[in-house]
Amino acid sequence: MGYGIKLRIWGDYALFTRPEMKVERVSYDVITPSAARGILEAIYWKPAIRWVVDCIHVLKPVRFENIRRNELASRVTVNNRDMTEGRQICRYIENDRQQRASMISRNVEYIIEAHFELTGNEDADPGKHLAIFERRVKKGQCFQRPYFGCREFPVEFTWCDTIPEPVFKGRQDLGYMLHDLDFTDNMSPKFFRAIMEDGIINCRREVVS
Repeated sequence: MGYGIKLRIWGDYALFTRPEMKVERVSYDVITPSAARGILEAIYWKPAIRWVVDCIHVLKPVRFENIRRNELASRVTVNNRDMTEGRQICRYIENDRQQRASMISRNVEYIIEAHFELTGNEDADPGKHLAIFERRVKKGQCFQRPYFGCREFPVEFTWCDTIPEPVFKGRQDLGYMLHDLDFTDNMSPKFFRAIMEDGIINCRREVVS
C-alpha cells in the first residue's frame, strides 16, 4: 500500500543532464523521476520507506539558457593507503580547471506527486512517516539542501494541497528520459518514454533498460 504526497518545487535554474551528451552538458526539458526522488529523499529519508514518483506537473513553460561553467577536469581518487596513513586528499582548481558550456533550464516549477512504500524494516508506521514528512516540509527542513541537478541550483519547496490549472494543453512527446537507477542490477539505468499530457508526465509508464 502506498501513501501519497504532493510537493511543490521551484528554482531559477536546473540542469538534468542527458547521458548521451558526453562533452557539453544538455538538460532534459523537465525534471527526471530520479531527480524528483532525490529531492524527496533530501527532505526525508528512512530505511523503512521507499519513495516512488507517480507523476510530475510542469507549471511553467520550458525555457533554456546557455552558460559556461568552471569544472574540475578529473575526479579526486582515494585509495586504502591514503585513508590508513591519514594523507590529506585535495585537488586545486587552479591546476585542473576547464570550462564547459551547458544548456540549462531556467525559471522552473513543478509539482511532484509521489508515494512511499514500506520496505519491511522497522518503523512500519505509515502515519508516522507521513506526518514527519509534512512537518519537515512546512518548516523548510531537510537533511541536505535539495538541488536541480547541480548543487549550484538549489530547490525551494513547499507543501501542496491543490493542483493549479495547467499551462500546457494537448499531448507532447519528450522522448526517452532517464527514469531511475536499478540498484539491484549493478546500478543499471532505466529509461521510459516521457509523454506530457496537459502538463502532466505519468512516471508509471513502461520502463525499459
